[in-house]
Amino acid sequence: EPDVTIVSGLKDTVVAEGDDVTFRCQVSHENARDVEWKLQDVALQNNEMNEISVERGKVHTLTLRKVTEQDIGTVTFRVGPHTSTA
Repeated sequence: EPDVTIVSGLKDTVVAEGDDVTFRCQVSHENARDVEWKLQDVALQNNEMNEISVERGKVHTLTLRKVTEQDIGTVTFRVGPHTSTA
């Protein structure tokens, strides 16, 4: 299985409280396994507040809905041994 790397990393984003914010990270291969999103070192699950999806097979997205002050911090995307933060 080829080593999946990060082609295009996360971008730092400033957003107003109550708004949604989306982070995108492009990887080198489709159907990447061992992918993880974190906010402040807490693993995120796909639920009503966090939408995790994959566009066109290689672009992994995380949308945080109605952010609050408690959501301030580092977002991390990890695939295998590679990470990107914003």
